[in-house]
This record gives sequence, C-alpha cells and structure tokens, in this order.
Amino acid sequence: MTGSCHMPSHIMITEIVIVRHPVSVCVPVNHKVTLRVGAEGKGILSYQWFSEDEKEVPGGTQADLTIRASKTQRYVCRVNDHFHNYVFSEWVKVKVLDIDKSGLPVDWQGEPHIAINPKPQVLQQGTKLSLRCAAFGIPTPHYQWYRNGQPLLDKTSDILQIDGVTAEHGGSYLCSISNILEERWTEPVDVNIMQPDQTPSAALTATDKVALLIGNLNYRYHHGLMAPVMDVHELANLLQQLGFRVVSLLDLTRQEMMVAIDKFIQLLDRGVYGLFYYAGHGYEHAGRNYLVAVDAPQPYQTKNCVCVQRVMHQMQERQTAMSVILLDTCRKWYNQGCIPSVIKPLGPNGNTVYGYATCEDAEAYEVQDGGKSTGIFTKYLNKHILQADKVTHVLERVSEDVGKDPLVTGKQAVEIKHTMKEPRSLTDKVCTTGHTRELYLRDVCWRQANELPRKKQLMFLCGVEVEVSFSALFSNVLVAFATIKTTPDHTQDCTVMLSSNPPMEDIFSMPGHSEDMDSLLFNETYNPDCTLRLCSLQKLKKSVVIKVDLHYTHKDSNLRHTESQQVDIGKPLVASCKLYRENRTARDKKTECAIAQSMGNIPHSKSQQHQTLAAPHRHFTRKAECAAKTATTWSNEPEENDENELQVF
Repeated sequence: MTGSCHMPSHIMITEIVIVRHPVSVCVPVNHKVTLRVGAEGKGILSYQWFSEDEKEVPGGTQADLTIRASKTQRYVCRVNDHFHNYVFSEWVKVKVLDIDKSGLPVDWQGEPHIAINPKPQVLQQGTKLSLRCAAFGIPTPHYQWYRNGQPLLDKTSDILQIDGVTAEHGGSYLCSISNILEERWTEPVDVNIMQPDQTPSAALTATDKVALLIGNLNYRYHHGLMAPVMDVHELANLLQQLGFRVVSLLDLTRQEMMVAIDKFIQLLDRGVYGLFYYAGHGYEHAGRNYLVAVDAPQPYQTKNCVCVQRVMHQMQERQTAMSVILLDTCRKWYNQGCIPSVIKPLGPNGNTVYGYATCEDAEAYEVQDGGKSTGIFTKYLNKHILQADKVTHVLERVSEDVGKDPLVTGKQAVEIKHTMKEPRSLTDKVCTTGHTRELYLRDVCWRQANELPRKKQLMFLCGVEVEVSFSALFSNVLVAFATIKTTPDHTQDCTVMLSSNPPMEDIFSMPGHSEDMDSLLFNETYNPDCTLRLCSLQKLKKSVVIKVDLHYTHKDSNLRHTESQQVDIGKPLVASCKLYRENRTARDKKTECAIAQSMGNIPHSKSQQHQTLAAPHRHFTRKAECAAKTATTWSNEPEENDENELQVF
C-alpha cells in the first residue's frame, strides 16, 4: 500500500458506503487519539487500518482506532464485506506537535488550543517576514491570517511568509484558528517595516486593556431598537482581537448599569487602557450626556439614567494610560431653553477620548439592511477599529465615512473630543512588567464574568448519548446546545428538548431580534439538535439547572418513551457578579455629589428659569431604512427636571 488509495483497474460493484470518514487531528506528543470511520453495507463488515508506510496497524481491525500519537503519521481504513467488496476511507493525518502543552485543559474536548502565538517583528525593507502560530485541535484547526483586520488571501497555514517586504506590509497581524467546535484568535502582533538607516522608537504600551460594552434595546416603556445586538457582538469580537478583556452586556436596568460600571472601574489601574461603549437611547442635558436604562419610566428624569461624564471622571481617577468612551446614541437637547452644551474641561489627566456618534442636539441613526441591523456610527467604527493608528485618527476616519453615507448626510455627524498627549492606539501591546499582582487580580475578576459551564456528556438508560455544550453570545446571554451523539439500534426518531429552572425568558425571541441572534449562533459545520438561550443572566440569584428531555421510539414495541436528566451549571458568566445588588454606600453617593459640583452644576435658580422657558424636546434614536432610503422619527418626551437632581447621578 502507498500513500494514496490505488483502486483496481477493472470496475467493481461496491456495496459498501462510507457514511463517516475519519478526520485529521493535531495533538501533543503521546496524546491518545481515536480515529473513527462509519460504513454501511450488506452483512457483517470488517475493518483494517493502515499507516502511510504501507503497514497494517496492529489491532486496527475495528471501526474505531485508538492510538497513542508519538509522531506525525497518515492513516486510512479499508472496509470489507463477505462478498469481496471493499472501499477505502479518506486519508487523514495525525499531526503531532512536540511543543509546550502545559496550558491544555485536563478535560480538553478538541476545541482549538493555541500553543504558540506569533511574535512582533521589526524588519528592514526587502527582508523576509515570517510569523508562526500553532494550535492543537480535533479536528485539525483551519488557519486564516489577517492584517489590519482584513483577511490575507491564500495565507491559510500555520506559518505566514512574505518575501521582500515593503512599507505596505507593516501593520497589526493576527490569525484566526478554528474547527467545527470553536474559533480562537491569536494575540495581535505589530510588524514594523523600517526605512534604511531608521532606528525604531520606543513603542507605547499598556499594562492591560479592559472594555465594558452595554447595548440597550428592549425598553419597557419606550420603543425598542434593533442594532445593539449585532453592534455589541461584533465590536466585542474586534476588541478581543486587539487584546482587550471584554465584558459585553445587553438590556440593563439603571441599577445594573451602575453596578456593572463600578465593577468595570475597579478593573482599571495605572497604565491600563479602559474603553466604555454604549449603544441605545440617550440624550444631552445641561452639558452632560445621559444613557437611558431599559427600566426608565415614561416620562423619566435624569435620576433614571446614567451620566457619561461621571463614568469618565471615575476612569480618570484610576490613572489609566488611556480612557476611551464611545457613544452610539442621540444627543438631542433635553430643553431648548438651555444654553448650548459645554463639556467641562477634563482634569489634568491626559489621554482621554470621547467618540460621539453624532453632534450636539442631533440624532443618531440605525440602519436595517438585508436583515441585519446596525448603528451607522458603529458600522464604520468596526470597519476601522483594528487599524494600528492613534485612536483619534481612527475616529477621524469613522467620521469621514459617516459624513459620506447618503442615508445620514446632513443629519448625523461624528464628534470627537479628546485630551490626548501621546499617540496611543488601541492596537498597542500589553506589557505587564512590574504590574503582575494587579494583572492577577484583574484576571480573577474578569474570568469570573466570562467563565462558561463545562461541556457535559449524558448517557441515558436507553443507551442514547447526548452532549450538552455552552457558548456565550454576550456576558449575560448564554446558549446551551444539545447534540445526540450515539443512538443504539433499538431506538429511532430520537429528539431532545432543553429547559431551565428557574425559567429564563428569551427576550430576543421577537421578530427581527431572533434572526440576528440566530445568525450569531449557527454555521454550516455545526448543527445541534436543540438550543436554549438563557438571557438576562445578571438577574439570576440562584444556580441554573438545565433539564434535558430525550424522546425516542422503541423499535420492538413501537412505543414513544421519554427520559430526562438534569445538569446544574451554577451561576454562569456575569450571574456570579451579582449585578442586581446595590453596592454603592451613602458615602459613595456623597462623593458623587461632590464630583458633580466640581464638574460645574447649574444653580437651582437658573434651572427654575430654564423650566419656564421651553417645553420638552424630542431626543430619541431614529431609524434610517436602507431599502426605502427614508428616515423614520421616533420620539418620547421626558419630564422636565429640577437640575439639582444632577447632583445624584
């Protein structure tokens, strides 16, 4: 036998069909691997496995071949019947990497595990670029290299090589590593191409990168939005590619927003890059921007919302190396009688950036195009955010693209405010030297909000095996998958159903939202038998139990049967952070009042005057319908407020 299957020259009638071919794998040295082949034919089938050196594998006479992988080797299986028919499976490779496997989980199920990340390069023009990454995976992972967020054609191996580099080859590189189980991203690395006689300058770095993303769309008393689902999800993925620790949350009440922001602030420290993003309803009032929580009443007051300037002030107090706030929300003035908004000068701390989706007293738009909803601002933000450039330059490109969009020409214009003292970029590398203790504490807190339940293998009394796995769409939205793995001969028409205790409402099941969420879940290579979405995990006060109901028909009796098992998954993801708890003391509130006054509160007498000058004004997000090229205005009128209420954020 040779490295390929040689079929006889005469035509043979084959009664055997391979229904499941083995798959190639990539594993550490001495890892136990099982190759499986499935075949159907008349009578009893026999199996014989071969290695590429033309030798029969000792003991390889079953459909499953279990080996201890010691070297890279190719295998094939021959399937025979008693009528002298035979057929070969596809060749598969067992690739063995003799590299460090210390981080490989004990219960590893085959999802890609990155063992080698690429390293940054500083090269002279005309030299050769070589980047390498490596990952274990069952099946063998697929590699796709990216530069500045764009896929590189034909760069689909673990080693990226480019001969004779020029200036255009510089940028941020990373690799997507995926198989049917999961997708992972390597750490982004910078490739700098130096001009002749040019010496590299000291690069700016962060001690860590932390991001909090909040999207509010299902409002209790106001019209809902569509775009925050996709916007938050896509931005979270891009920020993770840039090395950020990301917590992404949907549909928070004011109390949940405040606690989430407080926990986010606690993760910041000297030298950290902090990024806060919000998509949802909002408005501007007396020089401040407010974010509307999903439980804000109708009409509402500033005390029902979250003040953006308060968030920035807290970020500055943590002495971050860079603080970025990105707001995809409206800025309609709360009261036309108010004097034009003047953002109070930021404190002496530099490197702070506000990126507003729109300018003062204007609305921000979301577009629905081809079934996908997105905010105009976030659409172009996601397009440019991976670029290795100063963050304000990136936002300027976003502003230019928004200005050219025919749907919002003359209606929406991005505004950027900043106190940048250094050319810092979101792509800057993380250097933890001298900050390992703070990094460890942040890592513990961050992992608490991102820990997934472990995959479970359930064996039912009838012999059916069901796998229950989990995926996080957001830090407060968990998806449970049930997949029937094996079915014995005496069972047929097997189906599986999932439910939870306590029951958790799927807030994204309404038309439009469900399609967006489903598009995030499924791909052509993975098709589970049942899924269950667990939303609003931040409200969870006790452990979640997943009930798995298996329904099947017994072939002998032709009767329908049901068996059930339960899986306790504890408090997954952000549920363990207890966002429903009020953790701000009276002393904290007094401090906030002092902060508000230091930022320039308007006197009570002046606010009374403003109240008599003008009526409430519209301020809510409007939608631009892409197909019809028309805009629809949505509006609600907030209640007028005594501006002394600004002292209570």
